[in-house]
Amino acid sequence: MFDKLDFIVDKYEELSHLVSDPEIIGNQPVWQKHVKEMGEMEPIVKKYTEYKKAKEAMAEAKEMLEMGDEELRELAKMEISELEDQIPEFEAELKVLLLPKDPNDEKNVILEVRAGTGGDEAALFGADLLRMYMRYAERHGWKTEMIEYSETGLGGVKEAVMLIKGKGAYSRLKYESGAHRVQRVPETESSGRVHTSAATIAVLPEVDDVEVDLNPNDVRVDVYRASGNGGQCVNTTDSAVRLTHEPTGLVVTCQDEKSQIKNKEKAFKVLKARLYDMMMQEQQDELSAQRKSQVGSGDRSERIRTYNFPQGRVSDHRINLTLYKLDYFLDGDCDEIIDALITSDQAEKMKNFYVRDRYGN
Repeated sequence: MFDKLDFIVDKYEELSHLVSDPEIIGNQPVWQKHVKEMGEMEPIVKKYTEYKKAKEAMAEAKEMLEMGDEELRELAKMEISELEDQIPEFEAELKVLLLPKDPNDEKNVILEVRAGTGGDEAALFGADLLRMYMRYAERHGWKTEMIEYSETGLGGVKEAVMLIKGKGAYSRLKYESGAHRVQRVPETESSGRVHTSAATIAVLPEVDDVEVDLNPNDVRVDVYRASGNGGQCVNTTDSAVRLTHEPTGLVVTCQDEKSQIKNKEKAFKVLKARLYDMMMQEQQDELSAQRKSQVGSGDRSERIRTYNFPQGRVSDHRINLTLYKLDYFLDGDCDEIIDALITSDQAEKMKNFYVRDRYGN
């Protein structure tokens, strides 16, 4: 680990000289690339500097113990006690910082909600989940933009697609993909029996054109008249857009905007994200035996979480964590479970990473 850290520090120092070179400054693409690399290394370099200072302070404190002055020895003992707690914490943080980064973590998110088994109640639960993620985004200062919204007569959501824009959105929301189950008495239930229904969530990173090889000739574009809320243009202009990617059969619709051009742009964003997700899923399937972690394999058929209304609890089955604060959770206060999922994922990655590093696999 320390060989890697020393290499990173040397590389960081080399880059810091390069970005001050007038020749490099004049070449903006190269300069920006170096600045980005430095930005990625900076947290590691800072933490390693803190660690080395703590180690030096520990050595000095131990030297003070050998001195004859009783007062100095007492001060040294106190400092050693503090540093004995700090140094292992620094080492643990450095191990996390050295883990390979998910290249999608800083990207915006395309979040899809679909009603599952349970009829109208599943659609109502889908609407609850959609609101929960909108509130969660709001708490983090992220912006939301609806792309597609199909509702039921009771105000439920058959299917909704939403773009969430914000730094680190994917790094936190990527753990939400999967089947979410609800246990409660439906509004339409007269006998008071608890029903179980489900909705599925898909979280996709918004991708750039360079990341997906999408041939426009492979996409059939159909336009039609929008339905539902949309102002005067509804049923009067062909503003809604349906894209069909013929090689895969993927279909994307968008009718949220009054402009056909804007709907088409949004639909292409979703199509690219789904194609990218399909490509990543294929790669993950090939490596699933090696890479399957405690937070799930990524299979969207997994039941990842249960929302139990009679008991007021939410349970995440991947990490066996239950919170008795369902109302707060559904109001977007989801960080306690998401933080626990991130910690669990990092622990699993750390175990796999350092085992591979040790044995060269």
